[in-house]
Amino acid sequence: MKILDDAQRALFDEVRSAAKDTLAVLDRHGAAPEDRDALETSAERLEMPFLLVVVGEFNSGKSSFLNALLGAEVLQQGVTPTTSRIHVLRWGPEIERTTESGGVVRCQAPVELLREMELVDTPGTNAIEREHEALTRDYVPRSDLVLFVTSADRPFTQSERDFLESIREWGKKTVLIVNKVDILQNDQERTEVVDFVRQHGRELLGAEPETFPLSARRALADGSSEETSGLAELETWIRSELDQDERLRLKLSNPLGVAKRLVASSLSSCESALVEMTGDLETLELIESQSALYAEDLEREFGFRLGDVDGGLHRLENRGQSFFDEMLRLGRLPELLQRPKLMARFESEVVADMPQEIEARVSDIIDWMVDCELRQWRELQRLVRRRLDAHEAELSVDGPQSSSRKQLLETLGRSAQEAIDGFDRAHESSRLAESVKRSLAGAAVLEASAVGLGAIVAAAATTTAVDVTGILTAGSLAALGLFVLPARRRQAKRDLTQRLGALRAELMGGMRREFEREVARSQHRLRDAAGPYSRWVRSRRQSLEERRAALLGLEGRLAALGDRVAALAGGQGPAPQS
Repeated sequence: MKILDDAQRALFDEVRSAAKDTLAVLDRHGAAPEDRDALETSAERLEMPFLLVVVGEFNSGKSSFLNALLGAEVLQQGVTPTTSRIHVLRWGPEIERTTESGGVVRCQAPVELLREMELVDTPGTNAIEREHEALTRDYVPRSDLVLFVTSADRPFTQSERDFLESIREWGKKTVLIVNKVDILQNDQERTEVVDFVRQHGRELLGAEPETFPLSARRALADGSSEETSGLAELETWIRSELDQDERLRLKLSNPLGVAKRLVASSLSSCESALVEMTGDLETLELIESQSALYAEDLEREFGFRLGDVDGGLHRLENRGQSFFDEMLRLGRLPELLQRPKLMARFESEVVADMPQEIEARVSDIIDWMVDCELRQWRELQRLVRRRLDAHEAELSVDGPQSSSRKQLLETLGRSAQEAIDGFDRAHESSRLAESVKRSLAGAAVLEASAVGLGAIVAAAATTTAVDVTGILTAGSLAALGLFVLPARRRQAKRDLTQRLGALRAELMGGMRREFEREVARSQHRLRDAAGPYSRWVRSRRQSLEERRAALLGLEGRLAALGDRVAALAGGQGPAPQS
């Protein structure tokens, strides 16, 4: 590494800091180990020599090309795949090879070029042994510059195209070497092949690549000049274009390119996971909106049904008022003095079938509320089933979170099914009826637990009639003469209105209290069942949004650093493809 000036050192430190911060964000959100290692290694190599990695298919002449470039037969070469390991070449006083674990061979040679950079020979991109190709793919992210060697007799095969696309993903500057041009018949064929390679390289890499035709065999042949082999042009480019400033730019671009690629990949995964979360959020919103609509619909329908009960009490009151108007007058005096007959007539004409009607209407309300709760559990089950079906159909990008989603949905579905299977309609109706009666016990003439609601209503109405007949048979009629009946009639009507009004208020209020309590109980059960899934969805969404914000921040920071790195040395030299 060259000695850096203050501005370059500051930029160097910022790039290293950005790589470190990218690692921290990726670690927090479960980055793949191989991706994390690629970035960490790339950042560590900032302080290490410039790394030039040679890749290509086997038998494209990579090893021969490197030997020609070094001017010495450092690497084994032949017509069969000879490179099955990563060979790292560095300067040393004599040629020496050391095999390390992990498929790496360290080679040193007394070559001047190796004083300024390290060269790497890789297994073929179409290696028969897949682990050999994996070694090459894993090593590319460490490179500061990639020399891609293709053979003039079969330029740009499909495996080469695929590999070049992966190189582009890492944002690596790539130089194309067209080897074995000596097998071509004439200059026209050579021009056609080189143009073909350059054109397809531009399409695959997204920028015009430096392209060098050469013959490694000629360069290595005794007495063959570098000019006729084409190697001289490449060496000139390395000396003039790949100077210290350009190597610094490429070296700084290395961790930036790796970080950009990983951030872009993680951001894409995050966005996809957020899209997938849309289904969960919609399901939650539907569950919550269904619960709210359930409460609203019950409130509206309950008002109508309660109005029927209230209407029945009003009709009873009207009949009572008419009864007192009709009976409490002089013409009815003989009947008024016959208390049993008067009471029987009051019960027949005023009370009539009102107790049964009240019982029936309240029972209908209770049955309706019970059925509504059952429908709510069935609707929850339907929504969960729909989300599970959609989840199964999705190609999940959410990794382990996908399993959590499925497990929580299945648990919620089981809760709904258990609620449905265990739903005892008769028991729920009886429970709710007893709750209503208990709420009225304090206002009832009789113990609510011993009689039905209809009997409570009948007792409240007939109490007024009992009071009237009690006064009439006490002899006060003879003492007060004509004045007692009008006064008593008015009093009886007031008493009836007050007693039935109090009963109506208690009955309506009590039923409403029980209704609201029952709705709250039902919604509480539903929220409890949906709670784990709801909490997971909200927590997961928040985590993904925080991750996206952090990644977007990194993306902007890395782009800005990339622009500053590209401007090094006056902006000379192409920036790595992105």
